[in-house]
Amino acid sequence: MREPGLVLGIDIGTSSSKAVLVDSRGTVVARAARPHETSRPHPGWFEHDAEAVWWQDFVALARELSAGAGDHPIIGVSVSGIGPVLLPADASGKPLRSAILYGVDTRAYDEIRELNREFGEESIVERGGSALGSQAVGPKWRWLAKNEPDVFERAKLFLMASSFLVLRLTGEYVLDHHSASQCDPMYDLREARWAADRAAAIAPGVELPRLAWPTEVAGSVTAEAAAETGLPQGIPVTAGTVDAWAEATSVGVTAPGDTMLMYGTTMFLIQMLADPRPGQGLWTTRGAFPGSYSLAAGMATSGAITDWLRDLVGGEFGELAAAAAGVPAGSRGLLMLPYFAGERTPVPDPDARGVIAGLTTSHDRADLYRAALEAAAYGVRHNLEAMREAGGGTGRFVAVGGGTQGGVWTRIVSDVARIDQEIPAETIGAAFGDAVLASVALGREPDIEAWNPVAEIVRPGADAEVYDEFYPRYRDLYRSTVDIAHFLARKNSLAFSPESSRQSRLR
Repeated sequence: MREPGLVLGIDIGTSSSKAVLVDSRGTVVARAARPHETSRPHPGWFEHDAEAVWWQDFVALARELSAGAGDHPIIGVSVSGIGPVLLPADASGKPLRSAILYGVDTRAYDEIRELNREFGEESIVERGGSALGSQAVGPKWRWLAKNEPDVFERAKLFLMASSFLVLRLTGEYVLDHHSASQCDPMYDLREARWAADRAAAIAPGVELPRLAWPTEVAGSVTAEAAAETGLPQGIPVTAGTVDAWAEATSVGVTAPGDTMLMYGTTMFLIQMLADPRPGQGLWTTRGAFPGSYSLAAGMATSGAITDWLRDLVGGEFGELAAAAAGVPAGSRGLLMLPYFAGERTPVPDPDARGVIAGLTTSHDRADLYRAALEAAAYGVRHNLEAMREAGGGTGRFVAVGGGTQGGVWTRIVSDVARIDQEIPAETIGAAFGDAVLASVALGREPDIEAWNPVAEIVRPGADAEVYDEFYPRYRDLYRSTVDIAHFLARKNSLAFSPESSRQSRLR
């Protein structure tokens, strides 16, 4: 017999937080969202204030949905968030600085090379599953030690978005295995435990969190947290996880070979594996369920480029997307590299830069907008090819995220990558996945096919042949411009440095 009551799922994203209340049949009975800002104090740096963004968003969303629950009690909570991130905290869990975000933050480039020399590149990949890149947490710890030694010396705990919320809600210091597996080179992938020797060399004096699976209960809501959030005291809270893995769970991407494409500020891909596949320029991680593995890829920018274009040229997303839909495949002879914040996979290059080739005075904003959507689609094809080369499967492809709305972007991706994409009925994403994880922890065993059925399948069309002509030129464009991009990246850093900005304001 199913236990009555509602489960609460809350996800902290890059630019907004979302929440859902879900009943035992998988019906979303209430939902809410809250936008927030990402701090960019320096080129290549991306940060969140954990108190002002993560906790205040959680409190606001929990209170809003608790008030709307009516007579139905909330009986469980699960949280997810952007990751992997680095939030150093003191022994009480108080943050010592803003959190350094995931792979879009490229500040630790020198430290990546330093740790590669220290531990050996092959050894890092073999033990942890992934080569060091901007996604890895270890180099950011080393950056902190060198650049903010006062903060580093006071750091006693290590938190991410989900584990910070779990700590505030329950008092338990816990991190899930998936999140830990992105803390390269501090986690042993096959042993499913911390690589204590390497962690001690990178973050001495820091107590590592207890490890648990996202489907495990980490603790229960304390009286203090209940008073602040409006949640019932004593209800269970799961260990949480990174948002993309919660989102994959929300659409049933759990079988080996299944792949999720997440259309958002960044494009993220997760393919489930039967066994680990280290290397190949991608990230091999633990999955959301005990014993599972996944192969992950992430572009540094995708939806972020369309945000930038909208701010630059004006207009609303719907208007721009509709205009782009009327532009022929190939954007009237435009080709864009989407590396506006460097790139993560399968080109691990934090100094890569965006390129728009083929511009003329005849091009307009619709052409540019379509070129940005096509650039992300070329990046998807490149990552999927890398997954196949790594020995990944060729199962279902499921599209999720805000970028699936309207159909323009998903059609372009299906044409470029020549794949069928399933679009589920519920696309609110990670928050719904959190509700699934909470339900599993409560023993409900949700049926995802019933909870979130497929609403549409997007298949390749005639434009696929056009994109087959453009794709090899897309690959060539990076190779042809990489030296120039690296030169300009150094100039970017000088031009947009805090000191340069201060002098500009003085003038």
